[in-house]
Amino acid sequence: MQRRKFISKSIQAATLVSVAGVPFHGFADTMKLDKGRFFKISLAEWSFHNTLRAGKMDNLDFAAKARSFECEGLEYVNQFFMDKAKDKTYLKEMNNRADSEGVKNVLIMIDREGQLADVDSKKRSLAIENHHKWIDAAHFLNCHAIRVNLGGGIEKGEATKAAIDSLHKLADYSKDSNINILVENHGGFSSDGVWLSNVMKNVERDNCGTLPDFGNFCIEKKQRTRMC
Repeated sequence: MQRRKFISKSIQAATLVSVAGVPFHGFADTMKLDKGRFFKISLAEWSFHNTLRAGKMDNLDFAAKARSFECEGLEYVNQFFMDKAKDKTYLKEMNNRADSEGVKNVLIMIDREGQLADVDSKKRSLAIENHHKWIDAAHFLNCHAIRVNLGGGIEKGEATKAAIDSLHKLADYSKDSNINILVENHGGFSSDGVWLSNVMKNVERDNCGTLPDFGNFCIEKKQRTRMC
């Protein structure tokens, strides 16, 4: 929801058409009004997580759904094809669906593959290895990136070192595939802008960057309001 609001505000600034608060079908109508816009919009598959989890939509339907909203890029979530990372037949069908709709595979958001800021070197090594197959899948799908999370930290200093090491190793693995490693502020220390900025300043890899969620820079929520 926060990401959708940000996109809506970007459209408003670019087209002078107010779309704040409109439903998603209204958002699509707004997109159709401005064919000459200077930017392109990609759609996060997470927007349909309830529908996907309820079995009312399949991962392979995502390309057509995105195109119906006039979006041009696809941001997949690995949770919705968790066992297909090495299934080339399935990945080829994902490419076919995207091509047939005239949309581009942009990235894969990676969850549930281990904690990349865990100080336990064995656990972290396994997490890094678990991400390798998704880098390979992203390359097959002609994506430019995968999104990763820097979870698992307990003490900030140690978590910083662990996160930097993980990002170095993932970026080195993905370099020859031209896949970027993008970090989202997605809970834990990563939602602390100062901490995340410090990590990224010390990552010495050109193919590693960030994928900000502007509504998720929150370390602690107030118990009564659940607001930061």
